[in-house]
Amino acid sequence: MHNAVIAASILSADMSKLGEDTKNVLDAGADFIHIDVMDNHYVPNLTFGPIVVKALRNFGIQAPLDVHLMINPVDRIIPEFAEAGADYITFHPEASENISHTINLIRECKCKPGLVFNPKTPLDILKSFLGKIDMVLLMSVNPGFGGQSFIESVFDKLKNAREIIDQSKYDVRLEIDGGVKVDNIRKIAEAGADTFVAGSAIFGSNNYKTTIKMMQEQIALVNN
Repeated sequence: MHNAVIAASILSADMSKLGEDTKNVLDAGADFIHIDVMDNHYVPNLTFGPIVVKALRNFGIQAPLDVHLMINPVDRIIPEFAEAGADYITFHPEASENISHTINLIRECKCKPGLVFNPKTPLDILKSFLGKIDMVLLMSVNPGFGGQSFIESVFDKLKNAREIIDQSKYDVRLEIDGGVKVDNIRKIAEAGADTFVAGSAIFGSNNYKTTIKMMQEQIALVNN
């Protein structure tokens, strides 16, 4: 299993000073920056485009940028996010006309591809694509808005995904997104996640560093 990574979701950052707030959360110990791209079509919200990714890079953000595309159609805009500075690009299989083509496109753009599964989306296709992707992202809330509560039924799905990845022997990160907090991150780690997206739990706290440290300590209880 991969080393544990905290991916701070800028969906909950201060948009009036996004570059500074992103830098602050990285200085506080976050590993990745998670960018939720919503189109007000595939999901009911409108958020970030490639220009935001580019702006973060221009501001001096060097950490891995983990771009989660909640858009349909998905292929056309992938090269723009790659050129803007994305590292990981994950997408929902339902939003792709040809999953293999979309994965290959992301790879051709020199980014790491990943598949995203909504809470009610089964993992049926996962085994077919594990040799082609670098990330599996399980949504533990219904996509669209930050600040939602973790859907408990996703724990079993997370354990199942961990088992499928381990049995495959492929080098794939298992990411969880939605309702991740200090008080449940240990249980999430025990279920098999190695990459933890946290937005409001970090950006809504009084002290980013303290919150991230507490999260890391909870994860360490599982990994030690």
